[in-house]
Amino acid sequence: TEISKLLPGKSVMHTYAEGTYTVTITGVDIGGVKTTATYPLVVTYRAPENLAIVKVVEASDVIVSAEADYAKGFLVYYGDVPNEVGTPMAIDETLPPHTYPGPGVYNLKVVALSGGAATTEKIETITIYAPFSLPITFENPIQNYGVGGTFGGVNVAVIDNPFSGGINTSAKVWQYTKPTGAESWSGTWTPLATPNGVPIDTKNGNKIKVMVYATETGKMLNMEIEQGSNGIANQVLKMPVTVANQWHEIVFDFGTAGIPSGTTFKQLVFRYNDSSKGTGEVIYIDNVTQTN
Repeated sequence: TEISKLLPGKSVMHTYAEGTYTVTITGVDIGGVKTTATYPLVVTYRAPENLAIVKVVEASDVIVSAEADYAKGFLVYYGDVPNEVGTPMAIDETLPPHTYPGPGVYNLKVVALSGGAATTEKIETITIYAPFSLPITFENPIQNYGVGGTFGGVNVAVIDNPFSGGINTSAKVWQYTKPTGAESWSGTWTPLATPNGVPIDTKNGNKIKVMVYATETGKMLNMEIEQGSNGIANQVLKMPVTVANQWHEIVFDFGTAGIPSGTTFKQLVFRYNDSSKGTGEVIYIDNVTQTN
């Protein structure tokens, strides 16, 4: 309904909200005779492009920001409650940490707003891992089996069980490879008392059982429990592989070390054949359990 009067050769600017309009132009000659024409006008905001989500996951928290071309703002849906109302996020804003209620796989959705009806959205999954503790089965999809690391040149990976049968028909196992030339003292370390982990507690038993598959006998498998409470020293046990080409169980009995009940250990270490450098050995480990 706004009217602008213009002299010949002049122009005027008008800002429209998104919508459909009819623009009417009436020309008046020097005799006062009017000529009118109408023009349809459709105003549509451009949908945002190149939407990118930036997320940082720490334990059960996620911190989210996003960017997109032609965006006027964003809505963030964390995917952990039904009928969720999106959390507004401005351009160049980073939202405060959001805490998920428990372990699981969640769909994080970010909707980029154009200022009108057009939107662009993107969904990314977020995995909140379960607390790391014994037993270790290598089967839990929300367990981070890559926590910790290796030293001295060994390699590890969670793989499909290549020798399913006998006492171990589980789908996934841990492959431990000691390449040729790997250090004699090489091995792996797994922290069990990270922000989302549970340490080994001897009140739950002094024995730790491990299923092992190896292609040769006689070499020693080390299990070490470290960072004990109350000043208790690291504990190391070495047990020989006694069966080749077959899953069998090795029991590490830490009860012989006189550890006070209730002592906790924050780290688990495996080493294999620490008397010499690697010769390309490959062994498989599964179902690490604590028992009396």
